[in-house]
Amino acid sequence: MKEGPDIARLGALIGDPARANMLTALMSGKALTPSELAAVAGIKLPTTSAHLAKMEAGGLIVQRQQGRHRYFSLADDDVGALLERMMGVAADKGHMRVRTGPKDPALRKARVCYNHLAGELAVQMFDSCRARKLLVDGADTLELSLTGREFMTDLGVDITAVSGSRRPLCKPCLDWSARRSHLAGSLGSALLDRFYAMRWATREEGSRVVRFSKSGEAGFLKMFPL
Repeated sequence: MKEGPDIARLGALIGDPARANMLTALMSGKALTPSELAAVAGIKLPTTSAHLAKMEAGGLIVQRQQGRHRYFSLADDDVGALLERMMGVAADKGHMRVRTGPKDPALRKARVCYNHLAGELAVQMFDSCRARKLLVDGADTLELSLTGREFMTDLGVDITAVSGSRRPLCKPCLDWSARRSHLAGSLGSALLDRFYAMRWATREEGSRVVRFSKSGEAGFLKMFPL
């Protein structure tokens, strides 16, 4: 008798090329319409709707209605983290897309991973926080130390608000390009929002790339030294 989680079903849902392209597009953290996802996948709208129904039934995505329009996004942080890990395994095993371009180095440097910062700068931030004991290992998870709470408050992050979320406050996420962890969880999301608010960084239109200004990157590196 076969028991336990059905990874075959999950693998089949993600493994279809059209669905994989749509899920990758949703890693930007933006909710997209069926038409936008059809364009990403290179398929017709009726076929897209069938794929979306399967992924929604499988718990990978959720939809919300706004007026006459439907929007889809990843279901939660766990799905985003799973996709990021799969990208890391694919890169490690040499399963890379044939076409590369000028955005590749930018994606490796800083990008959105569903709702938090990923890439080389994100890994440096994570390592810096660990080295300075702002983030420490707890009983079962990563925790923000008292010094870390003071640091984040000084940076302008409302720790009380982000701690009240049902999501974990601090969660390591394996970075696909660096093969090391960056910071996810509600704190990871709050930090990315803070970088935007401080005008240190902006999202590149139609891409997962996060661009830091010259002064923003200097401030980031000063704030999170190696």
